[in-house]
Amino acid sequence: MGESVAEATITSWLKEVGDTIEMDEPVLEIATDKVDSEVPSEVDGVLVEKFFNVDDVVQVGQVIAVIEVEGNEDSESTNPEGEEQHQEEAIEQVEEIIAVAKETVAPIVSNDERFYSPLVRNIAKQEGISQQELGAISGSGKDGRVTKNDILDYIKNREGANQEAVIQNETPAIQSKPIEKTQAIPAPVVSGGEDEIIEMTRMGKIIAHHMVESVQTSAHVQSFIEADVTNIWNWRKKVKDGFMKREGENLTFTPIFMEAIAKALREFPMMNISLQGHTIVKKKNINLGMAAALPDGNLIVPVIKNADQLNLVGMTKQVNDLANRARLNKLKPDDIQGGTYTVTNVGTFGSIMGTPIINQPQVGILALGAIRKVPAVIETPEGDFIGIRYKMFLSHSYDHRVVNGALGGQFVKAVKDYLEAWDSNREI
Repeated sequence: MGESVAEATITSWLKEVGDTIEMDEPVLEIATDKVDSEVPSEVDGVLVEKFFNVDDVVQVGQVIAVIEVEGNEDSESTNPEGEEQHQEEAIEQVEEIIAVAKETVAPIVSNDERFYSPLVRNIAKQEGISQQELGAISGSGKDGRVTKNDILDYIKNREGANQEAVIQNETPAIQSKPIEKTQAIPAPVVSGGEDEIIEMTRMGKIIAHHMVESVQTSAHVQSFIEADVTNIWNWRKKVKDGFMKREGENLTFTPIFMEAIAKALREFPMMNISLQGHTIVKKKNINLGMAAALPDGNLIVPVIKNADQLNLVGMTKQVNDLANRARLNKLKPDDIQGGTYTVTNVGTFGSIMGTPIINQPQVGILALGAIRKVPAVIETPEGDFIGIRYKMFLSHSYDHRVVNGALGGQFVKAVKDYLEAWDSNREI
């Protein structure tokens, strides 16, 4: 899995114990907080044991099943006694592997009969959290399971309480009763008898969680600018049919915009960063995330790696491939990893502008509005005239903790300048 993925949920087993499996044949399907995917077998063999069931959450690196493979035949195989001995040794080896694997992945249950993942256990051990403390932590996971975020929040609150106690002991003259933290409880929604109750999808819940988390993490601020894309509109209309015949690809506006954004990021590298605590991580590669629609209406963000190194043909092929595989639910975990800046096309749905939420841990996201045919002032050496132009709004959301208004505005202005300077005679 990708480096930012810590666990996955088993959604279905495609093979049962006793089934024969070929190399690269899918064994099970999993879902992470990023994407759904299949897990293929690395060998030919027979599935002899499964350690997890459907809907179980598994940590990355854990053993999920054992596949028995055939050993290399040798001259001893013709000897009945040698064959019997070989089979006994093979059985012992498989049993030993299963025993070790079971020990590795055995569910960790405390005295309160709650499941704790190895990751949570390790964090508790490193932070000196007792079993009694661990049992008192309220879990937000399935069946009340304590997640990584739950125990990290507990540690953060505990450190804050300890620090407050030290301050109160050292300065008794300014002791005061601590303000109790209260969590806002949303008002219950009253539904009538004719209302339809719809359960949120797993992906919908994940997206909702990430959006709220992003708003709570980053100080969102927006800059808007309008770009005249008449030259691009006319140029694409002129070359798209020939491009389709030659490359077998549909030339949309998206790769053109992606090219301009990649150039602007190269010009303003401090937009291509992440914030980790009080440390800025300046990214070497420009990996553009591209928000794409899923069949169920949710969005996913596949990533175009090293976008600044692609020509327009390569960019077009990347955009079309990722968009098509997103619609078919064929994206792989690696396809959505490593993004450094995100672009979303709100104009697809008719919106002329928007205020997108930053895709953490990035610090910026650009929304492309709908291209509209509008009357505009045209400046010429002979004077100003009113003409019909194709224009669009660019909406730039950025993290004001590290990106000030000057940088945020200059970046989106650079994108506008690249688009408006498009060469109408460009060859592709």
